[in-house]
Amino acid sequence: MARVDFYRLTRDPVERVLPALASRILGNGDRLLVVAGPAMQRQAIDEALWTLQPASFLPHGAAGSPDEAIEPILIAGTLAAPPPSGATHLALADGEWREEALGFARVFLLFDNSRIDDARALWRALAARDDVDNRFWKQDENGRWSEGP
Repeated sequence: MARVDFYRLTRDPVERVLPALASRILGNGDRLLVVAGPAMQRQAIDEALWTLQPASFLPHGAAGSPDEAIEPILIAGTLAAPPPSGATHLALADGEWREEALGFARVFLLFDNSRIDDARALWRALAARDDVDNRFWKQDENGRWSEGP
């Protein structure tokens, strides 16, 4: 059963949220594929993985690079399954749903208020399925995440 975690970004942008998620995923011994359509967003994510937490660099690379198969975190503009890195976790950093995402064990859909209507419609569609476990995460004013409705 695929698990889809909806992360509504109301306080921090994806570039601040994604490194913390990625750190936990790598800490569990898993690999992550990050998909973001806009090139500028991929560049911002790349920079954040290098610099956001200076004491804990997160090893990563770009899809299409010679080392893509060995990167624990792979950043791509499109979703190709299976990913060359063998990632079982997927972060849809641009907030855009891709049906191929359900081929991953765990999916993180990161979206801001500009995509709230799309996220709600997707939530309803996935909740009607027996093969998907939906979770919703919200951030409080202090930046802490909690699971909620």
